[in-house]
Amino acid sequence: MSVVTRIVVMAKAPSPGFAKTRLIPALGPHGAASLASRMLQHTLDTALGAAIGPVELCAAPDPADPTWQHVAVPRGVVWSAQGTGDLGARMARAAQRACSQAARVLLIGTDCPALGATQLQGAAAALDDHDATLLPTFDGGYALLGLREVHASLFEDMPWSTSVVARETLRRTEQLGWRVKRLATLRDIDEPSDLQWLPPSWQADLKAATDAG
Repeated sequence: MSVVTRIVVMAKAPSPGFAKTRLIPALGPHGAASLASRMLQHTLDTALGAAIGPVELCAAPDPADPTWQHVAVPRGVVWSAQGTGDLGARMARAAQRACSQAARVLLIGTDCPALGATQLQGAAAALDDHDATLLPTFDGGYALLGLREVHASLFEDMPWSTSVVARETLRRTEQLGWRVKRLATLRDIDEPSDLQWLPPSWQADLKAATDAG
């Protein structure tokens, strides 16, 4: 692909009590952190495998924090810090920085194991003739937001972690007069009831770990 697309992975350090806290009732703090680590590794490997441009891990807390010391990050991934502010402020800052370094950006999290290289490549291709692309999740959020330019309205005063995030984001792109490509909806993993949507091998590993515990 001739136009560079930068993938920015927004992620928390997979530490007990810090990452995937809504899964703690089902998995415990260490189990939730272990799953968070697996999802992070999977996401970074997938982003690199898509081969559409640089891959950036935008980290919270900052990359120099000791919580990241034992996290294995694949070679070729660039680190950055999420910094302060709510999720919208941190995403907007990451997107602005990425768009200053590449022609466009794909913002993704680590909560959607079903998001594969094919979807990333399709999202990047969609930006050839769309201003933005969005991959919604069944809980009303989104797993990917692709942009050719950044507008603050897409991130300010957004009701994050609610069932209206994707719909509200699309409404705001319409207000901007942007042409948006909506991709097929996927499942993400936020609540204990979502664990059924993990890949079968992951579910088997979780069960084995739970039985051993």
